Amino acid sequence: MRRTVIALVGSGLMSATLAACGGGTDRAAPPVTIAAPKPAPPAPAWGPVLAPDGRCTGAVPATATEIAPGIGECELVRLKGKPPTDVLVGESGRGQREVQVLYTEPGAKELYFFVNNRLDRIVK
Repeated sequence: MRRTVIALVGSGLMSATLAACGGGTDRAAPPVTIAAPKPAPPAPAWGPVLAPDGRCTGAVPATATEIAPGIGECELVRLKGKPPTDVLVGESGRGQREVQVLYTEPGAKELYFFVNNRLDRIVK
């Protein structure tokens, strides 16, 4: 019987020691930390672009003097002197803005491909 008492007393001391050290089972769970949502990345600085209806979304720059790779969407419309026949606005899987601008000319069609508001290629 004596051993049993010692074992119980020893067990009680061990529980008290663990509780004092923070290793007991009765301690509260750590607080849950919820991270604030990350802010959306800033919009790309592409300048004014064409809306699906063919209108420019801002002031049209007047820097381009000819239709050549690298000009912006609104600059194309300014240089052509008339609204496009059709505009297709989309986004690639890589997060790039891709726009196709169609001009139907007498006897021909011209298709302009833009990536991130820069003329990439022309198909006539």
